[in-house]
Amino acid sequence: MTGGAVVARARLWLGTPYVHQASCRGAGCDCLGLIRGIWRELGGDEPKALPSYTMDWSEPQGQERLWQGARRHLHPKPLHQASLGDVLLFRMRAGSVAKHLGVQSWLGSGPEGGGALPRFIHAYAGRGVVECALSTPWRRRIVARFAFPQEGL
Repeated sequence: MTGGAVVARARLWLGTPYVHQASCRGAGCDCLGLIRGIWRELGGDEPKALPSYTMDWSEPQGQERLWQGARRHLHPKPLHQASLGDVLLFRMRAGSVAKHLGVQSWLGSGPEGGGALPRFIHAYAGRGVVECALSTPWRRRIVARFAFPQEGL
């Protein structure tokens, strides 16, 4: 699976409204639902049935459930080894569990970007699925980087 193919799929989700626990392109998704939907569209079966989860998912217990799940189904990468199509895991507040996901959609600079910041696609409450700059505040929140499997989704 190339990073370009992952980004192309992710861009099909742009404009999908934010709906907690959903994963349906055009109808609604949250950040995990976006990744699950891309996974399915790239030819994979749903990797695991998810139980219902709340907005404060795993925070009361302090468990890194999203990180653990990503490690089970995706390939961990060094943080500094950015590639198109990488799944980014974010910690939204210092000391909290990591619970936001996005897809690296542009690495920045170069002739196409004209020196622009890197970009990523994510589902964000109040905005839906958007592509935005991976600005310094966002980059500081990245705690892990993963690649979709090359074969056998």
